[in-house]
Amino acid sequence: MSVVHVAVTRNVRLGMEEQFDAKLLSFIRESMSSEGVLGVHILRPAPQTGSREYGVLRTFESEEAAEKFYASDLFHLWLDDAEPLVEGEPVHRRLTGLEAFFRSGRGAMPPRWKMACLTFLGVFPAVLFWSTVLLPVLEGQHWLVFSMAVNVCVVVTLTWFVMPFITKIFHPWLQTGHAERISIPR
Repeated sequence: MSVVHVAVTRNVRLGMEEQFDAKLLSFIRESMSSEGVLGVHILRPAPQTGSREYGVLRTFESEEAAEKFYASDLFHLWLDDAEPLVEGEPVHRRLTGLEAFFRSGRGAMPPRWKMACLTFLGVFPAVLFWSTVLLPVLEGQHWLVFSMAVNVCVVVTLTWFVMPFITKIFHPWLQTGHAERISIPR
């Protein structure tokens, strides 16, 4: 099973920000005991920007845990409770890019330089491997065909094999040397 990260954003009605914030914090505290929930971060609007968009980044131990949470009575009660305080529908996004590999659900994101080092450690050998393997197979093909084939193989290799392996091995190093953030502020 692999960890799943879901970002949900909501636009809060003008003048309802404090009330929404209080209800959101209460819901998050209650939801942390849900099975399969590993962590949550609240993203509040930056002061003096006029934005009223709130975000919640939630980490689950598996896709099944995420589906179960979003189908739960607790989540649907939250939607009903928040309805008079928000405008529009919530926007749900699964984080599937490289940023998701570095989010463990516990602690802060590692520094970008560490993420860059591990990404290079995964990409460089994957590109070398697939370029070497595919060169004899696609010899004589247009360079775009060769490049596309190499890139497809590299992306698949990184997504399902290399990055999960590398981030698991280097997890202690990724999490050292920076202050841990509190998941639920205030």
